[in-house]
Amino acid sequence: MVLDTLLGEPVFWLAAFGGGAFAASIGALPAFVFTGFMVIAGEALGLGGYEPGEVPVDAIGEGLAGGGITDLIGFGPIFGPHISFAAGAAAAAYAAKQGYIDDGKNIVDALGTHNLDVLLVGGIFGLIGFVGTELFNFIGVPTDNIALMVFLSALIHRVVFGYSIIGEVYGDGIFDMSPAERGEENAPGIWLPWQYKWSGVTAIGVIGGLLGGFVYLATGSGVLVFGISAASLVILNAGIDNFPVTHHITLPGSVGAFGAFAWLGSPEVAMVFAIIFGVFGALMGEVCNRVFYAHGATHVDPPAFGIFMAGFLATILAIATGGEFAAFWAYPESLIGALP
Repeated sequence: MVLDTLLGEPVFWLAAFGGGAFAASIGALPAFVFTGFMVIAGEALGLGGYEPGEVPVDAIGEGLAGGGITDLIGFGPIFGPHISFAAGAAAAAYAAKQGYIDDGKNIVDALGTHNLDVLLVGGIFGLIGFVGTELFNFIGVPTDNIALMVFLSALIHRVVFGYSIIGEVYGDGIFDMSPAERGEENAPGIWLPWQYKWSGVTAIGVIGGLLGGFVYLATGSGVLVFGISAASLVILNAGIDNFPVTHHITLPGSVGAFGAFAWLGSPEVAMVFAIIFGVFGALMGEVCNRVFYAHGATHVDPPAFGIFMAGFLATILAIATGGEFAAFWAYPESLIGALP
């Protein structure tokens, strides 16, 4: 059982604390870029003829090395976004509250090593992400529980550090970004100023969905394109504007293609579903931007919201088709799959 093999292993607790603290020191976004690199490396090993588990990780213990680099490093306690990225975001929120930095949404810059309390916060939130995700997996929540935990961890850090969950809403409502467009003083802080208009978000949803669908059909890997999208953010981290963020689009694209191809066996239909899921992930990310990110003072991750919502969509389609549409995450073994 997952609960026994992970939460029962002290080495994972120690690694999760270290992963969270490390992300606090280097910054949330740089840590996430490394997530992408590790996923690409793990999936490349698999495509090169290695089967999961053939990469030796003897020090971890019998039965725990089955996922190789992708699961144990890319999505595990070192660079798993629920641990590293979430902890880096929490550390930035804390650092801003303490006056160490000016912006609690700053997930780009490293926080260094001078403030040991910041590193401790990162380690603690690494543990929160680890425990929360493993509990969700054990219960059988039918979505991407890593993404779900990234989102929930941000809400937790807002509450713990005394921030408003939503923030101060100006303009004509929570979805109104026009104060920012007019440059008003109290305008919401748009997540990506070059990627928030509904038409452009939909367009990149189509484009990213197609990329995700094709990468899945070409390789059989549902997560390789996630690694590509995540690693590409090294460009954004370098300070180059107008660079799209796409992992909440390309990964759902692969998920849609995976489910549809298992259902109907048609590459063309799989690509259509890749578009549907890519657009859905993109739009859900923008909903999160406008509801949780823009008006608040810390980083709540729109891509994480888009990904776990796409996971729920896959589960709904799996239920509607009697399991013919293959849900990528935790179905029918999930809580919903167990319902009569």
